[in-house]
Amino acid sequence: MQTQEMALLIQDGVLLPGGRLEIRVVSPCDLSMIARVLKGHYQLAFAALKANSELPCYITATRCNIIDFNQLADNSLSIVIEGSQRVKILSAAQQRDGSWIARALPCQNWGQEPIAGEFEIISAALEQFYQVNPDLLELYSQVHLEDATWVSQRWLEVLPMYSRDKLVLVEQPNCHKTMDFVLQLLKSHVDV
Repeated sequence: MQTQEMALLIQDGVLLPGGRLEIRVVSPCDLSMIARVLKGHYQLAFAALKANSELPCYITATRCNIIDFNQLADNSLSIVIEGSQRVKILSAAQQRDGSWIARALPCQNWGQEPIAGEFEIISAALEQFYQVNPDLLELYSQVHLEDATWVSQRWLEVLPMYSRDKLVLVEQPNCHKTMDFVLQLLKSHVDV
């Protein structure tokens, strides 16, 4: 696989393939970076912030697409991004304007898997989570509650955990450890 040069959008959070996130872009360097992405100069990668390290982010990131944007009343920009491909950040350099450009290597996404047996509760719990948080559900035109990979990745995006802990699960070869983790978490908080 060939490495690719990508603009880095660094936030305190995780976005995975198939996931969507609405972000408010305020800083001039991020606005100019988004403009360069929209003009086709770079692809965009979303990465979790990592303080006090050589790279500004964790090495596991996600190439994403801007699927919607709006100018807000305060002249900031709201963008909706959708994750498409896992990537590994090999190096990053800060530009004069403060934005980051990275050299990234595509990684294999988790494959689709049906949800079966006791793991169906994870899907049902995610559906309930979206009913309580309709603003997150509105980001999706379709949900895939039958797909273990889609469901486990959405849980990793929304669970209140440190990014480093989420990325340990993300770096696994498939969704199985995440499914086990979320099932145990649900069982520890409710009678199932």
